[in-house]
Amino acid sequence: MLSPERHRHHRHPPPPQPPPPPHHPPQPSHVVATIENLPAEGGSGGGRSGISAPSSSVRQRIRKVLNRDLLLSVALGQSFLNYILLFLVYTTTLAVRQGEENLLAILKRRWWKYMILGIIDIEANYLVVKAYQYTTLTSVQLLDCFVIPVVILLSWFFLLVRYKAVHFIGIVVCILGMGCMAGADVLVGRQQGAGENKLIGDLLVLGGATLYGISNVCEEYIVRNLSRVEFLGMIGLFGSFFSGIQLAIMEHKELLKVPWDWQIGLLYVGFSACMFGLYSFMPVVIKKTSATAVNLSLLTADLYSLFCGLFLFHYKFSGLYLLSFFTILVGLVLYSSTSTYVAQDPRVYKQFRNPSGPVVDLPATGQLEPSVTYTSLGQETEEEPHVRVA
Repeated sequence: MLSPERHRHHRHPPPPQPPPPPHHPPQPSHVVATIENLPAEGGSGGGRSGISAPSSSVRQRIRKVLNRDLLLSVALGQSFLNYILLFLVYTTTLAVRQGEENLLAILKRRWWKYMILGIIDIEANYLVVKAYQYTTLTSVQLLDCFVIPVVILLSWFFLLVRYKAVHFIGIVVCILGMGCMAGADVLVGRQQGAGENKLIGDLLVLGGATLYGISNVCEEYIVRNLSRVEFLGMIGLFGSFFSGIQLAIMEHKELLKVPWDWQIGLLYVGFSACMFGLYSFMPVVIKKTSATAVNLSLLTADLYSLFCGLFLFHYKFSGLYLLSFFTILVGLVLYSSTSTYVAQDPRVYKQFRNPSGPVVDLPATGQLEPSVTYTSLGQETEEEPHVRVA
């Protein structure tokens, strides 16, 4: 209450006194200008300085880190720390193991396959995050759904997964729910990030979604036939190596422009910790369900981020968001109501494993009956004979 009066009396003698926080005035000037555009729908932030000052400063810090010009310019920097955490936890676990599951033994047998998979995962993250600089949030949300048909096609041809009509109905319902959410964004005016090169941004999203689909199908294959620790350890090894090189070449100048302090660093670490948790638990869910089911479930992630934005950024709310959420849930229930099945061909599971024993090829005659449910697709043993129907 008394602070405005004191500022009036002290305004004449010491002119340099009013701007005491000159932390980094040259650098964040353009950032503050863009930050002011974000909470435009939230209300008047100019007159509140007494009671709400701490909360508004925290929100301003979060907006600064999540701001497009500041954070999205370091797309690789967002995922680099996550790969480092994967390396420290899972790659070191492989290094201390003995026998065939040791890190060196795995590298000798299939290092180049994991190297390609690591690069695919890096570029998938990079392309989607980079697309936010060129296109709108709504376009990213809609085009990112392209990962679902990619996963379905790859699962059909490489994992021999067979779907039923109810699965396709559930998938269509989920995508309709996603379209409903994008429509709600348009109605409330939340089309953030409209750039001049929208076509480039849309192509980046499609490319990233395709790479995500490839990565997820490979992940499903590995965690079902090898191990979750091996997958995460190899992703941590090659992901940290190649993303570090790409980060040093492409984004080192942008990293230096970030006004680092403990609050910004804490938010970066928190983001990386969330990504580490996602990478760690996603293989568990994929093994129990499928890559398709996981990607359908992830459609609700945008809604959770929206609900957080209602408190952090004062987003406008629309009833279409709830309709979208429940539509996606209905699609997930439809998809999960019945099991998919796998065409029985054990040769597809021997491409990545390199078993020590001889591989017995199946005769060309005799068609296999696709009668195994999807959930029974675990790690096979050589003693289990495959049922053949005449």
